[in-house]
Amino acid sequence: MKFTTRQFLLATLSSLSLAATPALAQQAPDPAAQAAAPLPESVPSQLPRIARPSHYDIAVTPDAKALTFTGRAAIDLDLFAASNAITMNALDLDFASASIAKPDGSGRTALTATVDRDAQTVTFTAPASLAPGQYRLTTDYTGKIGTQANGLFALDYPDKVTGEERRGLFTQFEAPDARRFVPSFDEPSYKATFRLTATVPAGQLAVSNMPVEKETAATNGMKTVTFGTSPKMSSYLLFFGLGDFERLAKKSESGAEVGIVSPKGSGEQARFALDSLGPLLTYYGDYFGQPYPLPKLDNIAGPGQSQFFGAMENWGAIFTFERILLDDPAITSQATRQAIYEVQAHETAHQWFGDLVTMAWWDDLWLNEGFASWMATKVTDHFHPEWQALLSRVGGREHAMALDAYKTTHPILQTIRTVEDANQAFDAITYQKGEAVISMLEAYAGEDVWQGGLRRYMAAHKYGNSRTDDLWNAVEAAGAKGLTGIAHDFTGQPGIPLIRMTSYECDGGTGVIGVTQGEFSRDRRAGVDGEGRRWKVPMLVRGVGGKDQRVVVEGGKATIRVPGTCGATILNGGQLGYFRTLYTAQALDALRADYKAIAPIDQLGLLSDNFSLSVAGYQPMGAALDLLTAVPTDANPYVLTEAADRYEQLHAIFDGDAASQQAIAVRGAAALRPALARLGFDPKDGEPALDAVLRADVIRTLGTMGDAAVLAEARRRFALLDSNPKALDGSSKGLWLDIVATNASAADWDKLHKLAGASKSTVERSTLYTLLGAAKDDALAKRALDLSLTGEPGETTSAAIIGRVARNHADAAVDFVEANQAQVDKLIDASARVRFLAGLAMGSDDPAMIARLETKAAGLPADVRKPYERTIAVLKERAESRPRIKAETKAWLAGQ
Repeated sequence: MKFTTRQFLLATLSSLSLAATPALAQQAPDPAAQAAAPLPESVPSQLPRIARPSHYDIAVTPDAKALTFTGRAAIDLDLFAASNAITMNALDLDFASASIAKPDGSGRTALTATVDRDAQTVTFTAPASLAPGQYRLTTDYTGKIGTQANGLFALDYPDKVTGEERRGLFTQFEAPDARRFVPSFDEPSYKATFRLTATVPAGQLAVSNMPVEKETAATNGMKTVTFGTSPKMSSYLLFFGLGDFERLAKKSESGAEVGIVSPKGSGEQARFALDSLGPLLTYYGDYFGQPYPLPKLDNIAGPGQSQFFGAMENWGAIFTFERILLDDPAITSQATRQAIYEVQAHETAHQWFGDLVTMAWWDDLWLNEGFASWMATKVTDHFHPEWQALLSRVGGREHAMALDAYKTTHPILQTIRTVEDANQAFDAITYQKGEAVISMLEAYAGEDVWQGGLRRYMAAHKYGNSRTDDLWNAVEAAGAKGLTGIAHDFTGQPGIPLIRMTSYECDGGTGVIGVTQGEFSRDRRAGVDGEGRRWKVPMLVRGVGGKDQRVVVEGGKATIRVPGTCGATILNGGQLGYFRTLYTAQALDALRADYKAIAPIDQLGLLSDNFSLSVAGYQPMGAALDLLTAVPTDANPYVLTEAADRYEQLHAIFDGDAASQQAIAVRGAAALRPALARLGFDPKDGEPALDAVLRADVIRTLGTMGDAAVLAEARRRFALLDSNPKALDGSSKGLWLDIVATNASAADWDKLHKLAGASKSTVERSTLYTLLGAAKDDALAKRALDLSLTGEPGETTSAAIIGRVARNHADAAVDFVEANQAQVDKLIDASARVRFLAGLAMGSDDPAMIARLETKAAGLPADVRKPYERTIAVLKERAESRPRIKAETKAWLAGQ
């Protein structure tokens, strides 16, 4: 599963039957040849361990209009102990009948189905005890089709040609929602094969994990589609989609067919993703030493959006929201095109890390997500070096550290015991900290040894499940001695190491550096100078103009010798380490003086580190602000974007202090306008991709800080729409409309509202409706909130409107949700529901919000309380540190 990137969030605003390829199909081991056994006690489970499935035959008939479906499931299972009851997972399913028989159909016995909604289970009970052995349990049932992305759900959208309303059906089962579609052993260790049959309207395209095996006519304008049997996989990877779709496809070098399934009329919008998909399969198959084992891989575009995820790695049938899969020249920005590639690369990596080899339990979710994130960055850099994807890892690390710096954080390896625990495990620690730690461990092991270890791991665990230590054992066996100890420190305990430079001396041309290891925290300052947690910290120490030195800091301190350097030295060279670095004032002065000579990735790391250290009070704000002034006006686009973000953040801190905001805006404009003068307002044919991204970031920052020229240009362009609704079409459309929406008058808001309702593009429509929530004006924000409950924006867009309002009006958004809780809940994925309100409150500057959230959290179960505790921790720390940050920044501004 993939969350959309911050860059993307800022930037956007004929049926084919495939025959299975015999050579590919033979790569999957025969499930019947593998001895069945109860789930080991070492693997967590919420189900009795007396039975295990081997195969599911599922037949469904959805009624998209009525939002219901009927189903029949025949489940082959092994019963390991005599029992009259078999318990599975089930949610929102009603059972009409159930029976159990031997595999040959003999001895059929009727069963009674008893549902426990709180436990999300169904227990099938026989009149007498069943002897151990193999059985087929058959049940008929009905279920619900939702309007949010859980289980089997519907997405409504305008036809791309006629504008008429269409409805597509899709499934989303991670973490625990296959139980909404079929009674199942809905836990990752209960792998089985799946065969799906669906009776659907004859004119629509049905898609699942495997190719269509046969298709026959049914009565009343229907057809029955049967898909091939899948390899062994976890239940959460099952997929079914149905609608007025088209499929753009071709054969890949790997031998598998790849396709993009999208709403009819998408046409060439699917080409960019399709052309990228085949090479990804080939690259990953070679890297992991395991060819892609299925005969096809589709990526299915779904209209709308989710508060929980952007894409899902169903084996052979990735699901991705259209906004980050289809390349629409009328609105897709360069940043979004890069997000399209990166998200698809992430989900394709999951076809190995997560699908072929699956974590045994949700505790090890990071084995799926951290590795898919790391691999996506690696493959993006391989195929698109011009995008400089490796530099994005600094931003990812910072996103993780923003969560990891509070006492409410958790280790990468966390204990998952409830459904809500599993839902909340999908966060920056699992994804971005996971990727950062993997990058660090790869650097420690060396690329060849690391790859060799991953190949061992894949070969040993394919079609099965694994735990984190299985991976460390494989990499150590490949030659990375000592890696397990480092890995345990960074995955088994939370928090961020702080490497503090304590001394620097020159010994005959060799730099001699003393360091201590403490812990960086925003709200847990005890032990920050060395008495807190201990990590074995691998470091790449890089002297500017000298040699690199690899060391591991153990026991809390070290002395490091760097040959050939007695000047500026970077303690986290290449930004490969997951730690903060606090330099002495003299060492930081030397780095600032040599800033232009430092590699862009280290420029990024230094800027991020020092702002975080200053904001947290480890050093004065002046240290970070002085470094910000050292950023050249012709710096790498990633570095200039980081600088733009810092100016924008400082500007926001002084909301209500016009003089300070103006002083920051003047400095920001001086730093950023040279880039804008070079790039211009409009994209240029053939320009570097990163120039296009930088232009958008600079324009957005200047617009946020009230730059008169940018605001005037936005208004000029917006006026063009009066005579030509397509006047702004192009990669910058979302950018200019975002600036207009933020500064909208009532007339502007009405115009945007009209444009949103008239659009035939799902992505443009949802973008425009969401932008209605961007207005700074209080009255317009209220209109946007009221609009969100009307149903007009669409079931999956309304929550995005509320979220956008919260950026400028957090308290109003929280008030609105609490006043309309039951209605708002229907607009939010069940997986994200408990986090929604706490997320809105994160932008509040009202001290009363803290007590308000504490009261709300006090009566909640521990797993539901976690998001509130995180927001409370941030708000408390902000209230404490903000006065100091303001005072130190104002003093620095006065001294310039």
